[in-house]
Amino acid sequence: MGEHGAGPPSVELPSVEVVRERLDVVRERIRAAGGDPATVEVLAVTKALPVDVVGLAAAVGLTSVGENYAQELVAKADEHEASGGAPVAWHMIGNVQRNKVRQLAGRVALWQTVDRASLVRELAKRDPGASVLIQVNTTGEEQKAGCAPGEVDALVDGARDAGLDVLGLMTVGPTDADAEAAPAFASLREAADRNGLAVRSMGMTADLETAVAEGSTMVRVGRALFGPRPPRQAVRN
Repeated sequence: MGEHGAGPPSVELPSVEVVRERLDVVRERIRAAGGDPATVEVLAVTKALPVDVVGLAAAVGLTSVGENYAQELVAKADEHEASGGAPVAWHMIGNVQRNKVRQLAGRVALWQTVDRASLVRELAKRDPGASVLIQVNTTGEEQKAGCAPGEVDALVDGARDAGLDVLGLMTVGPTDADAEAAPAFASLREAADRNGLAVRSMGMTADLETAVAEGSTMVRVGRALFGPRPPRQAVRN
């Protein structure tokens, strides 16, 4: 497995049994952090891995899959479908360039990184009624995507007015592993509550406990399920 398909060709993927065991560990981590594994969704992140990993995710019951790059999502979606793989819901969890919206429209079940009015307008034009999350830069790091916390309410209103289905908010924890993540996640929870939004996509392999303790309803996990990613090659956005 992992010798063909979209993504790096030489990655050795774990077996279904190993992925299932790792998923059990992730769910136990959610439980230990005070969350309910039945209500905190685990989004399988397949970034930079071969298309075979999508089948692994589906085989253990993870039918929502997250990709960071438009070209990679399209290639994997096409190959997975052509191979007769179980249906999955594709989430776009990387920065979206406006000129990529057209090729992704109709393929993406949830756009998690909507962070500016121009992207709202493009989505409303190319994928009317699309389900979206508003991405918020809750850490203030300049290199990160996401709208500023003070812009959340206006962007939520604008997306709703444009006919998009705003389900919730998304954020990425601090880049610095030593930084305190709880305030960033608490800020997202408060903004979601203020806008009547149920989904809080926050927390990844390294910081999911903190995110769950602060009210995450969706954690984005790749490494904890499938192992380390291969070295990053050219960005395929």
